[in-house]
Amino acid sequence: MNTIITADQLFQALRETVVMVGVSLFFGALLGIPIGIVLVITRPGGILQNRFVYAVLNPLINIIRSLPFIILLVAIIPFTRVLVHTSIGTSAAIVPLVVYVAPYIGRLVENSLLEVSPGIMEAAEAMGATTFQVIWHFLLPEAFGSLILTMTTATIGLIGATAMAGTVGGGGIGDLAISYGYQRFDTFVILVTVAILIVFVQGIQSAGNRFARKARRD
Repeated sequence: MNTIITADQLFQALRETVVMVGVSLFFGALLGIPIGIVLVITRPGGILQNRFVYAVLNPLINIIRSLPFIILLVAIIPFTRVLVHTSIGTSAAIVPLVVYVAPYIGRLVENSLLEVSPGIMEAAEAMGATTFQVIWHFLLPEAFGSLILTMTTATIGLIGATAMAGTVGGGGIGDLAISYGYQRFDTFVILVTVAILIVFVQGIQSAGNRFARKARRD
């Protein structure tokens, strides 16, 4: 089938997508996991209950998560320019991706940690464990399998977001699909990008399910 893109352009778009997903997931997890933990321990009835922190953090996460990514991406362009001195390209796309995925991960982590039996927490406190020990030695290990699925879901969400980032010149597979597939009516590019995204998502989901099952058996 005739197409106007080269193999080098396709591989470059793949590299950009992998970089955007990988870097955004790393920094998003660095922010999101602590956010999820704080939500759990400061909520009413939590081991470190703090109504003020929870009352501020909980709605803030809801506000950010209520924004569609494409709107968030455009809305924080001034902030992106301050950080990376540009609003287009892969590096510029990473900033809104992190802002988008960190609260998402935080909420998913919160849900995973809330699945841990209250009896385990009570036993830890009865043994005299500190707050840090309860989190590190009881809460996180018990929720480990669910946390793997949490990160799997976040990764898949990021892949979809990177595709949307292409609409504003963010690079990656999405940019290729918009610039060549849609704007230049190259059906082959559309089909290839769709196939790549399907393979990515299926592979990541399968790997996440496998690791989660292994973690729960262990």
